[in-house]
Amino acid sequence: MKYGYEIEQSQLTMKDADDASILVYAEPSDEEKQELLQTLNLDKLTLESVLDPDEVPRVEVSPDWLLIIWKRPDNCSFQEQLKFEVSSIGIVVQPSRVTVILAEKTVPFGDKEFQRLTSLKDLTLRLLLQTIHHYLGHLKAIKSISRDLQSKLSTSMENKYLLQMFSLGEGLVYYHNALESNATVLAKIRGIAERTGFSKEEIELLDDLTIENQQACKQASIYTTVLSGLMDARGTIISNNMNVLLKNLTLINVVFLPLNLVAGILGMSEFSMMTQGGNWIISYGSFLLSMVFMGLFTWFWLIRVIDKGQTRIKKG
Repeated sequence: MKYGYEIEQSQLTMKDADDASILVYAEPSDEEKQELLQTLNLDKLTLESVLDPDEVPRVEVSPDWLLIIWKRPDNCSFQEQLKFEVSSIGIVVQPSRVTVILAEKTVPFGDKEFQRLTSLKDLTLRLLLQTIHHYLGHLKAIKSISRDLQSKLSTSMENKYLLQMFSLGEGLVYYHNALESNATVLAKIRGIAERTGFSKEEIELLDDLTIENQQACKQASIYTTVLSGLMDARGTIISNNMNVLLKNLTLINVVFLPLNLVAGILGMSEFSMMTQGGNWIISYGSFLLSMVFMGLFTWFWLIRVIDKGQTRIKKG
């Protein structure tokens, strides 16, 4: 899809694409790709690089345009499993036009960053700023999800939540790598800013962008370190929960072993023969109470033996 915008009274307004100074190609068709190749004087390989989600961010300069290939976060997916991935966005800056090329249909404009615009280069920098804020928002969500999963893992005996933690860790690695690559792009833009026509105010905004990107990169690095460092411990928690369950089931099984033996022996008409002539309510009631007493005695005896064993281990 092709969209046109114009800066009017410091605001972005939609306009016919043929007369607009800001063009957005969202998931371009084959015809629109041919149009990009012709109007921007791009080669096919460069255009494919812009739409490739695995392309390395970079800056290319020619007499006609400034090309920025930038990494931005995709929209989060929570349907089947947590997914935090990144994709590429291409920005072609010309003296009288800015062309934004996206591999998805989401139009990047509409946030508070696009208020009080002064120029096309200002729009370009604010688009990069919006992407950094998008990263920060996702990092905040990842931290919240990680805490929620950690509380669930403390009582879980399945791998479901652990797999979601692995997905979070994978997404953080992608984010950290993308932010570091974007930092290289910002450094290169800063190096050519003066000779490519950036004003003093735009250079100051570029410096602010660099600082915010560094903060986001450091934050992603900290989250990655914490998450990966505790991953083994969280896997151990699940194993420990399973061991506790198996221990309790074993205790129940051991408690019922002597009860089953006694009930099996006396259940072969021996108990009825021994209590013949008496009140069956009293005899069977006494038998039931003795079985309950035997089960409780076995249970507390096993608990005491286990506690003594754990105490010896701690002292050893």
